[in-house]
Amino acid sequence: MFPRPEIEPTFQDLAPTEPFLTPYDFKMLVAYLRLLDAAEDEANWKEVARIVLRHDPDADPARTRRCWESHLARAEWMTHTGHRLLLASGAEWPRYH
Repeated sequence: MFPRPEIEPTFQDLAPTEPFLTPYDFKMLVAYLRLLDAAEDEANWKEVARIVLRHDPDADPARTRRCWESHLARAEWMTHTGHRLLLASGAEWPRYH
């Protein structure tokens, strides 16, 4: 069984870079979508960090920027490669009511 996507996950400093899906990726699916939506809207990365990552970019700008860039890159990987792996995984998606 794969981990359920989390609505407000705790972010690691860096997203995975493996060429396969990780348990962390499954937990982050909602966050990845939020990051992609924000990028599509050309939202300011600091605002996205505060809202999505729940990190304060003023307190540690370099670390927060790396976290944001890393997770956005992983979200983009999901759109190009990871989604195929996700569909092939046979994951049973939870039903939200």
